[in-house]
Amino acid sequence: MAGVVLKDVVKRYGEVQVIHGIDLEIENGEFCVFVGPSGCGKSTLLRMVAGLEETTEGSMSIGDRDVTRMDPAERGVAMVFQTYALYPHMTVRDNMGFGLKMNGHPKVEIAQKVAEATRILKLEEYLDRKPAALSGGQRQRVSIGRAIVRGPEVFLFDEPLSNLDAELRVEMRVEIARLHKEIGATMVYVTHDQVEAMTLADKIVVLRKGRIEQVGAPLDLYRNPDNKFVAGFIGSPAMNFIDGTSTGDAVTLAGLDGTYALPIALPEKGTAVIFGIRPEHIEIDPSGNSFTVEMTEALGGVSYVHLLSDTGTKIIIEERGDERSKEGARVGVKIPLNRAMLFDAKTEKRLR
Repeated sequence: MAGVVLKDVVKRYGEVQVIHGIDLEIENGEFCVFVGPSGCGKSTLLRMVAGLEETTEGSMSIGDRDVTRMDPAERGVAMVFQTYALYPHMTVRDNMGFGLKMNGHPKVEIAQKVAEATRILKLEEYLDRKPAALSGGQRQRVSIGRAIVRGPEVFLFDEPLSNLDAELRVEMRVEIARLHKEIGATMVYVTHDQVEAMTLADKIVVLRKGRIEQVGAPLDLYRNPDNKFVAGFIGSPAMNFIDGTSTGDAVTLAGLDGTYALPIALPEKGTAVIFGIRPEHIEIDPSGNSFTVEMTEALGGVSYVHLLSDTGTKIIIEERGDERSKEGARVGVKIPLNRAMLFDAKTEKRLR
């Protein structure tokens, strides 16, 4: 097993630069997740680690080897793709062992490695089936098994669960987490789903437009984002953002009465700011009259209440318990200021 180090990595397609000077260190045995919106460069960066995309500038090492110009087969990585890419005419056993067979490994060794991967992924009863006789989750497990038998130093996952339905995604998240715990390999995982990122990662790398916005442990990013983008991307539903203005010692907020004195150093009077508060940290005030309940998403144990002020300010609040807000009701909100965050309206950087 080995760690991965990227130093000032750049990727260009002709005149267009899509990766801008990435510096990143992934520790040996760490589960690192690249997350960000579509087009942010996360899959391109993963493919650069795999050697499927050429690195324009900078260097890349796996363990103590500089792999910047190495072919994919020489890098000691195995990649699991969004599409399963299984051979339809082969059984599960043959699909998993095919790569080793093509590289001339002895039959006994192939059988042993396939058996071990099968045990880890609980695929014993499916070994003689062909892909058409498997569910989507089972096919993805076979795809992961094919990577395991190669014994790579680093596993690379490119949105492996995006083709699965919601129930299977949850099941496969658990499988991948268990797999990492059992084999202890370095894993780099790409997803646009921040819930996957939060539940799987030791380290999350938040990307936007080919640049790293922030790197950290899941709860560190949730509790202590550096900017509005990270604050809004990490957490589901997203953080509420309300336009505000500094009074010097407090802030006024669009759609809300009064002033709000946050326990931080505030910018000078008249400075535009953005006030952030997560849905799970706000409470409905039934005695208030600032907002109208637009709609309520009832999800069972939790509901999300969408509020709209007379001036157009929108807020989502998480509600628990048996009593739920009714559409059309007039309510207020209770905001615990120790949970709130403030961002500069121009730079979107966190004010601390």
